[in-house]
Amino acid sequence: MAASKKAVWGPLVGAVDQGTSSTRFLVFNSKTAELLSHHQVEIKQEFPREGWVEQDPKEILHSVYECIEKTCEKLGQLNIDISNIKAIGVSNQRETTVVWDKITGEPLYNAVVWLDLRTQSTVESLSKRIPGNNNFVKSKTGLPLSTYFSAVKLHWLLDNVRKVQKAVEDKRALFGTIDSWLIWSLTGGVSGGVHCTDVTNASRTMLFNIHSLEWDKQLCDFFGIPMEILPHVRSSSEIYGLMKAGALEGVPISGCLGDQSAALVGQMCFQIGQAKNTYGTGCFLLCNTGHKCVFSDHGLLTTVAYKLGRDKPVYYALEGSVAIAGAVVRWLRDNLGIIKTSEEIEKLAKEVGTSYGCYFVPAFSGLYAPYWEPSARGIICGLTQFTNKCHIAFAALEAVCFQTREILDAMNRDCGIPLSHLQVDGGMTSNKILMQLQADILCIPVVKPSMPETTALGAAMAAGAAEGVNVWSLEPDDLSAVTMERFEPQINAEESEIRYSTWKKAVMKSMGWVTTQSPESGDPSIFCSLPLGFFIVSSMIMLIGARYISGVP
Repeated sequence: MAASKKAVWGPLVGAVDQGTSSTRFLVFNSKTAELLSHHQVEIKQEFPREGWVEQDPKEILHSVYECIEKTCEKLGQLNIDISNIKAIGVSNQRETTVVWDKITGEPLYNAVVWLDLRTQSTVESLSKRIPGNNNFVKSKTGLPLSTYFSAVKLHWLLDNVRKVQKAVEDKRALFGTIDSWLIWSLTGGVSGGVHCTDVTNASRTMLFNIHSLEWDKQLCDFFGIPMEILPHVRSSSEIYGLMKAGALEGVPISGCLGDQSAALVGQMCFQIGQAKNTYGTGCFLLCNTGHKCVFSDHGLLTTVAYKLGRDKPVYYALEGSVAIAGAVVRWLRDNLGIIKTSEEIEKLAKEVGTSYGCYFVPAFSGLYAPYWEPSARGIICGLTQFTNKCHIAFAALEAVCFQTREILDAMNRDCGIPLSHLQVDGGMTSNKILMQLQADILCIPVVKPSMPETTALGAAMAAGAAEGVNVWSLEPDDLSAVTMERFEPQINAEESEIRYSTWKKAVMKSMGWVTTQSPESGDPSIFCSLPLGFFIVSSMIMLIGARYISGVP
């Protein structure tokens, strides 16, 4: 066995995949795109108040180093020489906002995660300052004014955190999304670290003009952001700097893509009209629109897809963003205790094969595309005394599929040409019940690559193809053929439409829950904004638990 592994000499390319729930480091053979080894570490999320979501930037950085070291150890056990790793790409959760001190290297506050809702009142007050006949924010950025994006999070930090204010006054502060924080730290940090980002991540800050591909002074002034704290914007595929520590010291970091753009590249959606859907903490459907910005009339975002080289053209995408997908499984595990492991949800759903009229709208952070409705909150409705945890598990999986259907419908209307199939990737795609449900609800085939790590693969491709590295060819004839698993619809379209229309009814009921206060007010009480469905489910779970303990069948 060791002898056969010795044949895998490379060149190899590594990829940091830093997501909301976990960090991973993966190593690929650049000639075959084969995944050779990887290591994963789960990341903690902190919820200091209702609607607030934070992470520790130092924990994120340490997890990257740990994953690199452990993966290199595993490669050694496979008799693969790590000196064959010629480049490293970075893929990251987008919009999550970090401010740090460039002199000490210390974060000045926790990372404010993309899901965070504390800026709702900021969004409301800023919205009133945008002229109705000239939405310059959307026309320049492709984005609706929302708590989702970095500019309002950074605005909040500058207004509310004295350490951040002082560091800005003293010219010590640096801002970045997670990619910037990692690249700065990995390339030396306080000792010459490179402060940069790529066009895909920059396009998610709401400070970046997606037409000129530059930071925009009007936007920065509008959000009250000093331009000197922003990272230098680079393409998605070029050498940014060298690793300055650890097992891969001296290896160039030469690829950088926001996670959804990385998945688009990893799925090889290089042609106009090709689309992919990634099932992670959230759910993100991107469609390549080529060199042209296509603006949506149906609640989708216009974003930068990729720019694979300094002198290469930029590609754009339409994107539908769902805040809660895999996060609903984590919620069932960590908050309600319905499951002990994330994988267990498939088993529960399979036991019943139906939600039995139960519908789950997991609007924990409001509703993203196509509604952009921050007042929404999660509800579970259609409950009866017959409903049990298996039905709720099934309804949770259905919710992911219904949300994807809403985005796909919007994308079909914007593009005018309905998708004939949907390419999928991400951690949740290992759930066969989910994939079959998705095909049934969309009424089109769902196609999954046999190697689902397409986000990391995209980052590796960008890194390996960079000028000065040149170990990964992106020419169509050179790209490795990928084997696919295909899920065909198994229910009739009429039944699918009935279920979908009932889901839409539930979505309408989820809206308008937060009407008396903003999460930004800091009131830790959650009871005024949690819908009745939550209390019904909590009571039901306690009742089931009590019956279980007492031996009542």
